[in-house]
Amino acid sequence: MKATFLYLILIFTGTIAFTSCNTNTGGNKKTTFNINLEDGLTSLDPAFARNQFAMWLDNQIYNGLLQIDDSLHLKPCLAKSWDISANNTLYTFHLRNDVYFQDDPHFKNGIGRRMVAADVVYSLSRLIDPKVASSGSWIFSDKVQDSHAFKAVNDTTFQIQLKFAFPPLLGMLTGQYCSVVPQEVVEFYGKDFRSHPVGTGPFKFKYWKEGEVLVLLKNEKYWEKDEQGNHLPYLDAVKASFISDKQTAFMEFIKKNIDFFNDIDGSYRDDILTKSGIITKKYQGKFQYNSRPYLNTEYLGMLVDSSIPIVKKSPLKFKKVRQAINYAIDKQTMLKYLRNNVGTPGYAGFVPKGMPGYDDERVKGYRYDPDRAKKLLAEAGYPEGKNMPEILLSATTTTRDLIEFIQGELGKIGIRTRVEITQRASLRELIAKNGVNFFRGTWIADYPDGENYLSVFYSKNKIPFGPNYTGFNNPQFDALFEKAYTAVNDTERFKLYQQMDNVIMEQAPIVVLYYDKLVNLYQNNITGYSKNAENLLVLKRVRKL
Repeated sequence: MKATFLYLILIFTGTIAFTSCNTNTGGNKKTTFNINLEDGLTSLDPAFARNQFAMWLDNQIYNGLLQIDDSLHLKPCLAKSWDISANNTLYTFHLRNDVYFQDDPHFKNGIGRRMVAADVVYSLSRLIDPKVASSGSWIFSDKVQDSHAFKAVNDTTFQIQLKFAFPPLLGMLTGQYCSVVPQEVVEFYGKDFRSHPVGTGPFKFKYWKEGEVLVLLKNEKYWEKDEQGNHLPYLDAVKASFISDKQTAFMEFIKKNIDFFNDIDGSYRDDILTKSGIITKKYQGKFQYNSRPYLNTEYLGMLVDSSIPIVKKSPLKFKKVRQAINYAIDKQTMLKYLRNNVGTPGYAGFVPKGMPGYDDERVKGYRYDPDRAKKLLAEAGYPEGKNMPEILLSATTTTRDLIEFIQGELGKIGIRTRVEITQRASLRELIAKNGVNFFRGTWIADYPDGENYLSVFYSKNKIPFGPNYTGFNNPQFDALFEKAYTAVNDTERFKLYQQMDNVIMEQAPIVVLYYDKLVNLYQNNITGYSKNAENLLVLKRVRKL
């Protein structure tokens, strides 16, 4: 205990030394970028990068073969260039030869070695290794035969052999699941690699006391440079706190103890934003406010697979009931009064606004129509909700106001619901095991392609093999999904995506509530931050003045 306490003192002393200075543009001055992760963090192993905070931190520690810019364009990263075979199934990547892993005691002499193609083979093979049980296994599980599909031709040449053409592959490789890790270090730590991460990214791991503080330090050996030839990153450290109450965290932001604040919780949103989504006079000029389309669909999910025991007696197994629920919710009013118009009503499909291929003219979802909702409910055998059992709706504390609004809307057409509030991590686990009938869900893009969203409904991605949390199984949808693999260009592929999205909307395993908008707040002395639609935290070019 004494040793731990002494180490904490040293960590905080170092952090204070960083934060006590204003700039890192010259001399010996140091800067720390302070963030808060209110929902906690379960792992720093990229094989388990299944939520936003894990993606944020992994993006600082690791690199992948490719990366995206703020316009969602693909850019080289560990791969300098790549070639694709004529049949679009063999991808050859030409790797940089000047990238080194961060130091770790389990490298020879404790010095990080050069990253080579064998590391990429190992990293991607881990995703489909049943012993690892990666939450990202769905990315490759149906696209490659086995781990032999990943090949190191030599130290700087890596290949992927697909079973069939898959146009979104390059975009998929920008996701944090596909980060490159060193085999000998991962195998030494085993499951503890989650808290001993080693990568090639701009920041290296220093310390993590779970639920209290996490510290990353500048990777002095990082390979990337800016346009003027200066080494990245500019910051000297990143410090994360874990304040669970967002209103408390916001007050820390106002006190300038936090440099970045993501999203605005309902409990104090009216204090910051007008109902039309404009910063109130109270806070104008106090910080930088950025809002833009966000590749994030907020939805209600409904289990539809009748082979699952909890579905057998659920009225949600009937399509007309699910459609009635879709028509019963006034999304525009919900956004105005509960989100201060931060978001776009979910009137199209599951693929969100801002994603290439999104088209609300070709994909038709549900608009508010309570009369039609009542008619469908009667056709399903529940006129005005009579004889319909109460439905349990599972949500988290941070979404209570929205869920209570939905409960009221459903009550107007005769559907009785009981709201069960669960901690986010616990609910996430239940959803991932098909353990709840009716739930509030969020899907944030892992990579900038509509396929990432549609894969949530592909039958081969059913639990436990993938993220098909509703148990959706539709032969027409699956045929279109597989046909999209062979589309010769984006235009043809997007048309297939739109057809798939329409199938989902007609079958209604979900209610698309809204397409989110980013709300990022930065202190006025922060520059160089990213504005990508994935809301991926990119800190390598950030300066704190």
